[in-house]
Amino acid sequence: MTRNAFKMKLKPGCVKEYKKRHDEIWPELAEAHSNAGIFDYSIFFDEETLTLFAFQKLSDDNTAENLHNLQIVQKWWDYMADLMEVHPDNRPVSKPLREVFHMD
Repeated sequence: MTRNAFKMKLKPGCVKEYKKRHDEIWPELAEAHSNAGIFDYSIFFDEETLTLFAFQKLSDDNTAENLHNLQIVQKWWDYMADLMEVHPDNRPVSKPLREVFHMD
């Protein structure tokens, strides 16, 4: 199992809609993440900086790096693009975070 963390940026005034859309996550998107070996996935929000902090656990045989090729993922990016900082292809701007401490 691998722990993965990254951060993204929400646009001002969008937290309520961001949460609503995630509360209504598309079943086929959740299934794609599960099939890619992603589990125990959480996203936290820092209201002062508009930073989204995402944390995932990935199976040892995960294929998460290939999710960007799936149509359902690209459709989700398009759906979320109005709420967050994105690249020209609507992929969220994200920055991987390095783990510096862990305690079980």
